[in-house]
Amino acid sequence: MKDIKLLTTHEQLKALADPFRSELLLRLMEKPKTGQQLSEVFDLSRARIHYHLKELEKNELVEIVHKEEKNGIVQKFYQAVAGGFVPDQSLIPYSDMTETVRRMMVSMLEQSKRRILAAPEESLQDESGSKDPAMWKYRSSAYEIHAKEEDFLAWQQKFSTLMEELAEIQRPEPSSDSKLYYFHILGLEVEEGLYEKKKGES
Repeated sequence: MKDIKLLTTHEQLKALADPFRSELLLRLMEKPKTGQQLSEVFDLSRARIHYHLKELEKNELVEIVHKEEKNGIVQKFYQAVAGGFVPDQSLIPYSDMTETVRRMMVSMLEQSKRRILAAPEESLQDESGSKDPAMWKYRSSAYEIHAKEEDFLAWQQKFSTLMEELAEIQRPEPSSDSKLYYFHILGLEVEEGLYEKKKGES
């Protein structure tokens, strides 16, 4: 599974414009599942699940990663082709793009909520008491920062490089003493701030 896939066609955006398909795709970012498993997760018929899977597969958003035979029936395991999806600049004028991206972001927040609620107790216990962020076992923060767009884009490039460096640590295989960490990154322009400024801040 790639880190990011660039959406290059209107058909791909249309495929994701359906809120259910967006949710389906996010579930398949977590781990491969069969149509039967997904029908149980969403409490929907296999026929309906397979219809949406075929639409996503046709638009190269999901793929079959392996097959298993059980009781004479071949089960196909589907997985998202990437951990994130970004529309190409040429698609920006497309009218449905904004709502598609908005729904994907909200669905990803729901995915993060599930991951937090399922996280083991030890991952949320940090007894270091340190004020040094380098010593924190987990990170949960929200920021509002005034910046020029070019500064934000420059920082985003640095951040992407940093995440790529972190991902390289586990390749080609994770070590026996490594732990699995989940990241959810969200940064976007907003119109109104929610946090009060402290005295002395501009």
